[in-house]
Formats: sequence, structure tokens, C-alpha cells
Amino acid sequence: MTLLLAAAGVLGVSASGPLIAATLAGGSVTALAIAFWRNALAAVVMAAPVAVREPAQFRRLGRREFMWSAIAGVALAFHFVCFILSLTLTSVAAATALVCLQSGWIAVFSLVRGRKLPATVVVGLGLSFAGVLAITGLDLGGGSRDAALGDVLAVGGGILAALYTMAGGQARRTMSTGTYTAICYGVCAAVVAILAAVTGQRLAGFEPIGWVGILAITVAAQLIGHTAFNHLVATLSPLVVSMIILLEIPGAAILAAVFLHEVLPGGIYGGLAAILAGLAVVVLGQRRSRREPRSQPELGAD
Repeated sequence: MTLLLAAAGVLGVSASGPLIAATLAGGSVTALAIAFWRNALAAVVMAAPVAVREPAQFRRLGRREFMWSAIAGVALAFHFVCFILSLTLTSVAAATALVCLQSGWIAVFSLVRGRKLPATVVVGLGLSFAGVLAITGLDLGGGSRDAALGDVLAVGGGILAALYTMAGGQARRTMSTGTYTAICYGVCAAVVAILAAVTGQRLAGFEPIGWVGILAITVAAQLIGHTAFNHLVATLSPLVVSMIILLEIPGAAILAAVFLHEVLPGGIYGGLAAILAGLAVVVLGQRRSRREPRSQPELGAD
């Protein structure tokens, strides 16, 4: 079940970059509208079954659950703002690669919090990041100021994605997937709506093809992709989940090649193998550490 959810999540988020780029290219849909509708619609879809079958779940939530869900929602909102704007300035490959490096930022946050990284984590991260470099070929910035700004925004999106994943890991300790995602996506949509009002970006009045793009992004990237990972973060560490998300990089490139007829990067297969090898090293290392006495808590947990 875990492998199926991970595969569904990777396929869902892999479609995000190409779908967003194609929708924005239409010219009628604004960046914040995509972020707003994918979260607002997903919040309703995730909240409805809980409200009908077990509405008491929402009433039982305490301050801790609301706090972590709200933190995750705010981080997710600004993550989307950074990522979607980066797609208008730099290439889909560069933006996707940089925003997916959240596993590295989770490791950095753990170091800042005084946690020693196990050797397996360091080796696994190194292998996976080498795979990312093999796929992107260090083709960042694109030689223009706009592309460089897009890369910076994508890096910021990766940092915010790490915060979103870590906060979600805390919330999911005591919350169901449906309850957590309904609140998180709802908070995210509210924050984006405020940002749209402040910046003057419209959230409606688009051409039919624009709404089709928004719906496709909502179903593939939000309901399938993000929700699958929000389910997994209850049983896997935030670091492992964020490393699985690295597979979005080759996934997006393959989907773009199949549906948009883009040329696959030369190092995609070697890069994919390196990312999978790095993920395997981290997962096996964490399983071994759980069987051994340890003085340090597991990476990504309190």
C-alpha cells in the first residue's frame, strides 16, 4: 500500500509543473488563481466525507492540531506562490529540480536544531542530489536575470515545502488524512486569496480552457499527489517523504517528453537510478537505526 501511494503521489506531483506551465501559457489564468482553486476545491473534497461520516473529528481537534495544520497551510501557500511564479521566469526542469530539494532543507533544519545526521542519511542525500545534477546538468539560471530570479524563487519554494512537510508530520501524529488536509488546504486557500486581493490578481473570469487546466492540476497534483504524501507522512519520516518527492524531477521530464514532446535530458536514466539508490540507502539506514539503541531522536521527529 505504501508503494502504491508513493507511486500515485509521484505521478500526481510530476504532472504539476507541466500542467501549470501549460495553463499559464494560455494567458488568461493568473498564478495565484491556480494556487487558490487547487487548494479551495481540494479542501472541500477532503472535508465533505469527514463532515458527513464523522463530523466529531473536527470538534475534537485541540490547539496543537490547529496550530500545526495552520503552519503547514501558510507554508504551503507561499510555497505555491514561489513555485508557480518561478515557472513563469525559468524552465520547468530548473524550477522543479530546485523546489524538490526539500529533503536537503529538512536535513539542514535538523542540524540547526542540534541533531546529528546519521552517515546513511548523508550518503543517501549525496547520491540523490548527484542524480538531480545528472538530470538538470546544472542548467540553472538560463543566462538571464529573470531566469536567475526564477531559480531563487524555486529555492524559496523548496524551503517552504520542507516546512510544510515537517509541520504536516507533526499534525498527522493525531489527525486523520481527511481532517488534516481539509484544514491545511483551507488555510492555504485563505492565505492565497488574501495575497490575490492585495496584489490585484483575479481569481475568476477565465476562458474555459483555463478552468480545464485548473481542474486538471487540482485532481492530479493536489488531490492525488499532495494528499498521497500527506497520508504517507504519518507513517514515514518527513525526510523519507521529501526524498520520494525527488522522483518528481525525472517524472516531470518524462511526462513533458510524452505529452509536450520535449527532449529528455541526457542524464535522466542515470539520475533516476541515483535518486532511487539514495532513497534506498536512507530508508534502510533508518530501519536499522530503529532496531538499535540511540541517544538522538529520529530525523524529522520530536
